[in-house]
Amino acid sequence: MDPKAEAEDIHQRREGKTSKSTAANNKAIVLEAIETLFNKRDYAAAERFWSPNYIQHSAHIAPGRDGLFGLVKSPPDTLNPDTLNYEHDMIVAEGNLVIVHGRFSGSGAPTSWIAADILVMGEGVLAEHWDDTQDEATSVQSKSGNPMFGSSFPG
Repeated sequence: MDPKAEAEDIHQRREGKTSKSTAANNKAIVLEAIETLFNKRDYAAAERFWSPNYIQHSAHIAPGRDGLFGLVKSPPDTLNPDTLNYEHDMIVAEGNLVIVHGRFSGSGAPTSWIAADILVMGEGVLAEHWDDTQDEATSVQSKSGNPMFGSSFPG
């Protein structure tokens, strides 16, 4: 990279801005990471997507990458990891932040969970995570009359 382009790239990163290709790349990494861990349950392959120093802010997940992987491998007694499925609806990225809106279903819980996951990318891997998770409302439960995920209500 020529010095002028390199200087502009450094400036953009300091300002929290990245090129569209970086944002698209970060979204692709996050989606592949989630697919590998939650749907394929390929823990060895999933390790490459999460930093060994992964910071977890979720109140229901133990610290670090091991805490997250442990939740998927051996969830509480009420959940079934063999049938757990994740699907995403929306994803946005800017700078090193990625936010993905998704549904966790098939866990054995009475309802699916709708989650907004906020991820910080660092050196091409998931470095930090926050989430907001809710039980998915039915059409009867929804005061807005709109589904929480996608364009239709479950079931």
